[in-house]
Amino acid sequence: MSVDAAPRGLVLVVEDEPAIADLVRLYLLRDGFGVHLERDGSAGLAAARRLRPVACVLDIALPGLAGTEICRRLREAGDWTPVIFLTARDDEVDRVVGLELGADDYVTKPFSPRELVARVRAVLRRTAGTPEGTGRPRVVGPVTLDPTRRTVTAGGTAVQLTSTEFDLLAYLMARPGRVFTREELLAGVWGYASHAGTRTVDVHVAQVRAKLGAAGVIRTHRGVGYAADG
Repeated sequence: MSVDAAPRGLVLVVEDEPAIADLVRLYLLRDGFGVHLERDGSAGLAAARRLRPVACVLDIALPGLAGTEICRRLREAGDWTPVIFLTARDDEVDRVVGLELGADDYVTKPFSPRELVARVRAVLRRTAGTPEGTGRPRVVGPVTLDPTRRTVTAGGTAVQLTSTEFDLLAYLMARPGRVFTREELLAGVWGYASHAGTRTVDVHVAQVRAKLGAAGVIRTHRGVGYAADG
């Protein structure tokens, strides 16, 4: 479909509703991103593999191949390009399934295009590097996290995390022992705060724990939130 180059990098948008696709494209272009549009899932997956975008915005319900299937196949191939899902329903099942497949965020329709662009920027900020003064590797139990290289090992074995999973773990490990509420984690890691989004935190914590296996260092504090071992 269409490709527009821009200095912020290329964002792949896979959306079969023309009005929504064109609106998302317009706002991303205004913010300095390049945009490539596809209308169906199979073409979207091929474009993701061919173009190597800086981020993917995927509708969940697509003809040909669902957005969740695109994400699954990219992750299985070792492609950890940030993914933001668009979902037509305020359905927790859609959101949870998407996050468990390795998505970084989701937006529920109808949505503000400005908010979507802000989510894309936030994901890319998290992927881009380490804030000043936080580059020293952090060690909690058997887990070592290097913020500069954005790598994690558990018992000496490399652990592959999405950009959001990495930043969640880094945020907790930077302050071992401190308990954060879900709202605090949404604001600190995702860059926004909403009670409706706290399930996002729970799913990401579960995913990080599953990947760390027996080396898990995140503790649940019932009725409060989460903390890394102190």
